[in-house]
Amino acid sequence: MTQSVGKRPKLVLFPTRTMTPTPGVSDDDFQIYASYRGSSGSGFFGTLKVVRKTDGKLLFPFDGVGDIGPFASKADAVAAALERGEQVVKADIAQPEL
Repeated sequence: MTQSVGKRPKLVLFPTRTMTPTPGVSDDDFQIYASYRGSSGSGFFGTLKVVRKTDGKLLFPFDGVGDIGPFASKADAVAAALERGEQVVKADIAQPEL
């Protein structure tokens, strides 16, 4: 008598989601995460992440984007990152990246 060996179950680490690109129509459709990195010796740099909540698309950062800074204080670096985030949101509302 022979035993048949069945297929092993497929391991899915990152399930694929099919999400239809959906443009944002207001500031509420976006999430801006602003912070800073660095030190007083090298200056402070703003860090930024902008996500369109309607479809989860990461709008910022993207390849080739420059640094935000350096600035003399943490508050200036965060303020500059927030300003850049608001610019990204306004640009995406005007002309959505789909």
